[in-house]
Amino acid sequence: MYRDNDFIYEAIACLEDTTEFHITIESFRDVYDVVLEINNETLFCIAKKNAKNANYGIIMSSFKNLNTSKNNVIIADYLTKNTAEELKQNGVNYLDASGNAFIKTKDLFIYIEGRKSKINKKTNQTRAFQEAGLKLILLLISNPETLQYSYRELAEKTGIALGSVSNIFKELEDSHYLLKTKNTRVLKNQEEIIERWVIAYNELLKPRSFRKKMRAIGNQFNVNHVLNTSDIKLYFGGEPGGELLTRHLKPKDYIIYTDEETSRVAKELKLVPDETGNIELYSKFWTDSLHLQNKYAAPSLVVYADLLATGNNRNIETAKIILENGL
Repeated sequence: MYRDNDFIYEAIACLEDTTEFHITIESFRDVYDVVLEINNETLFCIAKKNAKNANYGIIMSSFKNLNTSKNNVIIADYLTKNTAEELKQNGVNYLDASGNAFIKTKDLFIYIEGRKSKINKKTNQTRAFQEAGLKLILLLISNPETLQYSYRELAEKTGIALGSVSNIFKELEDSHYLLKTKNTRVLKNQEEIIERWVIAYNELLKPRSFRKKMRAIGNQFNVNHVLNTSDIKLYFGGEPGGELLTRHLKPKDYIIYTDEETSRVAKELKLVPDETGNIELYSKFWTDSLHLQNKYAAPSLVVYADLLATGNNRNIETAKIILENGL
């Protein structure tokens, strides 16, 4: 459940005002944030806070444990036009804080678009979800034992400034994401932290790490062949990372993270630059201190974020498996 859920009731009030339907609300039933009754139809709603720039894949991650036979609805504080359209095209009911909505059930159809946002869209613009904070949170989620390390140790393991570690921890505590006792620290609301991390990573840190789009010479690229024959140190994200972590996915598009020079990677892997290529090269942004679940795959949280960002249903399914297996 969300601590700050005013946007849920703002969204419902806008919907009631626009449609002139009487809406009854029951809060916090089981896994749902609210349950609505509209014209004798029951709608089971999940709130999506901090949804700025959340794409279809990230939104759909909210549905991982829901009963699909029910009339499920995503209530978001903000949805981009593209994300709303993709949700509609995939038959996913939604409502945002401005009253834009697509709700289609057996006996009810509501479609409202074009209402301008009334909220502050800068919901992720905090130090904890900027570059340094993303690197620190990645370590804390991937290697939970590091939560008890000193600030100096954490600075060394992430490559960020000591003062930044202190400031980020204070912000996490102020935001009720961190509980500190005399001898221990505990991360709270991890599901919300992961959700915000995924959105901020794809919006901020991943674009900064991008180098070049490429393709294999002859358009032949095989992960196992690369791992068996290449001497360069690289880590697979996205679809090949998902394959390495779950054995559930056969990749069509490839993400590679590495510290190696682009020219050496291209030579070793027989790649050429191509703006329409299916291989994306990124700089590795975590340190070797971070323990990986698979030595050839990027951190599981990074692979999870890569997969959700595609919006592809088979990638979303693989991302769910990664999350269920533990990041």
